[in-house]
Amino acid sequence: MSTMTSAWKQHRSRTRTTPRTWPLRDRLALTAGLAGPFLAALALVPFRTGLSHTNAALVLVVVVVAVATLGSRTAGVLAALSAAAWFDFFLTRPYETFDITASADIETAVLLLVVGVIVSQLAARARRLEVITVTDAAYLSRIHRTAELAHSSGSANTVVDHVRRELTDLLGLRACRFEYGTLLGQPPRLHNDGGVTAGRRSWNVDTAGWPEGDIELRAYGNGRYLGRFMLTPGPGPVPPLQARLVAVTLADQAGSALDTAGPVGTG
Repeated sequence: MSTMTSAWKQHRSRTRTTPRTWPLRDRLALTAGLAGPFLAALALVPFRTGLSHTNAALVLVVVVVAVATLGSRTAGVLAALSAAAWFDFFLTRPYETFDITASADIETAVLLLVVGVIVSQLAARARRLEVITVTDAAYLSRIHRTAELAHSSGSANTVVDHVRRELTDLLGLRACRFEYGTLLGQPPRLHNDGGVTAGRRSWNVDTAGWPEGDIELRAYGNGRYLGRFMLTPGPGPVPPLQARLVAVTLADQAGSALDTAGPVGTG
């Protein structure tokens, strides 16, 4: 047993130092974000004299949406920037330069960029919500139980304690505590998209395991920071993305309870 424990600790030590690598899907999405708008704009060149700039911009927005839906928020934003640049280069006069002389063309290019960024954010959020929707019924049950408790209980302490227990079980934690209004230090952080950062760099928990030390999961109410759950990982495997997204949702529910009922003490 001691040999297995030692081997596990050595494995954890090695994986914690592994730098993040972009998943293949994200790398492909980033490539598509750069190349997709370029190829679409290039394909429109033979028709640019007879095609309105509004219709050309809409074609490029479709490409941005496709990239954001299949890839990530970053890929969608990159696609929006690429679309605006190649719209300017190929489809506005003077052609094949990054100069625009007509004010209407400038407005179209700016709108293309803004709409592309907004749509990419919505598409990325839809992907995240879809992940939660198709997940295990037990995950949905946790969210439902917490929502019912938050609705029926007048005590924020009760909701926070409930979420602490849910997080401990859901993520296989050794311990979980809540710190109200505390932002001391720079511990690793579990973000809204289920990803983790350690310091200022991304940490791929799916391949490297949890980073060293406690991990913070912040709770917000109406966009206002109210406290954080400090997660102490257990010895088991890192929970899947779906579980981490549910954990974020539970923390949001605790934040809403805090915002409604007022502060709680540190637990």
